[in-house]
Amino acid sequence: QSSGSRDDALRDRRAQLLSRGLPKQKPIEGVKQVVVLASGKGGVGKSTTAVNVALALAANDSTKEVGLLDADIYGPSIPKMMNLKGNPELTPKNLMRPLKNYGIACMSMGFLIEETAPVVWRGLMVMSAVEKLLRQVDWGQLDYLVIDMPPGTGDVQLSVSQNIPIAGAVIISTPQDVALLDARKGAEMFRKVHVPVLGLIQNMSVFQCPKCKHETHIFGADGVRDLAKTLGLDILGDIPLHVNIRETCDSGQPVVISQPESDA
Repeated sequence: QSSGSRDDALRDRRAQLLSRGLPKQKPIEGVKQVVVLASGKGGVGKSTTAVNVALALAANDSTKEVGLLDADIYGPSIPKMMNLKGNPELTPKNLMRPLKNYGIACMSMGFLIEETAPVVWRGLMVMSAVEKLLRQVDWGQLDYLVIDMPPGTGDVQLSVSQNIPIAGAVIISTPQDVALLDARKGAEMFRKVHVPVLGLIQNMSVFQCPKCKHETHIFGADGVRDLAKTLGLDILGDIPLHVNIRETCDSGQPVVISQPESDA
């Protein structure tokens, strides 16, 4: 056998083994489109954006059913932002029923543990919890399921990306250099696992003084725009650093619902 054909045979064998190791993608029952909102770094406003995007999708077309899945096992914030408390009921098939507010069906680890209890788990337990949140929830019929990913590019992101078909990912970042470094890694990770990146959102882009209206770029200007150009991606939105956005989410009345006519 020539060395060329030996190399080809080895390459085929390696491809076979690799493909066997990857889980087969299986859609979530009843869900038409899955959109994931992700960031490389924590604290850039990903959950706030996910909540408002889910509400905006529903407000934009009242015929569409929208769900929101909080995949952040260690730091679930969707229950507070969506003003939801309590434990999910179980269906006769032993599936969890999502809790609902503002017309959005929500599921989160925060519904399954005490509000102040830390989740002190190793990776395998986290992966098992993610699997349950994906597969053991009765979503009914949804046009869109928005998934709020945890920060980073680890087990949860890979597992979600490889287990279910995803229509697209949206990357959220502030214009700050340290956030952009991680946002770029997030975008590259989705490309590696063949999830289309729909675009980037620049959050906390500018602060306007409520008294004198002077604008300050606290985290720098246009960093996300520059990154989008480098990666050949669209900018989907530019969100200011505004006290209303923070206050409304903290009070469980997100700005899209409570102040739909405001600039924010």
